[in-house]
Amino acid sequence: MKFAPSALQTADDSADTGTRQIRDALRDAIVERRLSPGTKLSESDVGNLFNVSRTLVRAALQALSYEGLVSVEKNRGAFVAYPSPEEARQIFAARRLVEPGILREAATRITPSQIWQLRHLLLEEGRLMGERGQTARRAEIKASGDFHLTLAAISGNVIMQRFMDELVARSSLVIALYGQSTISSCGHSEHGNIVAAIERNDLDEACRLMLDHIAHIEADLDLRERRGFNLKEALEL
Repeated sequence: MKFAPSALQTADDSADTGTRQIRDALRDAIVERRLSPGTKLSESDVGNLFNVSRTLVRAALQALSYEGLVSVEKNRGAFVAYPSPEEARQIFAARRLVEPGILREAATRITPSQIWQLRHLLLEEGRLMGERGQTARRAEIKASGDFHLTLAAISGNVIMQRFMDELVARSSLVIALYGQSTISSCGHSEHGNIVAAIERNDLDEACRLMLDHIAHIEADLDLRERRGFNLKEALEL
């Protein structure tokens, strides 16, 4: 016998959905570098933008703090995380340790359709590199990160996939703060070379290319801060 969900359960489900929507919107704005490190995330401002209670906003900010994307400070509020140079080095050190292993695991499982999926991502990334404007730039940033996340998904390891999701997001935050060039933070041609090595089943070369690729991203960092949008602009509300 089935029972209709209670009003309390329905309210809880609605609150969870609202929290996820706020978290996802803020997360996308941070990862796509529309919100700069150090930007204050006022509970009242975010609540007004989404027309929700501060309770839902607080839950969303807490979820982002677990991912290292938001810093919640007692008596001061929440801010987009401002990673230190040492934290930036640790993030890329973690990527050098993790991504070759993910690549090898993905290569043992990859199918022709998944190779096509990676090639499609490369085509989209290349197309976006030829476009101008903030919208195209944000889309290019996302497509670039999606390449690494797709390899993690192909590996079949859900834990590593979640770990890479956090590493890619935190890398984007570091690049927003310390990146010194206007070129793609994640070289398009290097992605293509990695896929070609996987197709040849030359995994040692693919891993070497991945390590070089991560090193090139890190080498483009300095200590200059990049200006971002304000909260309302970044969320495009």
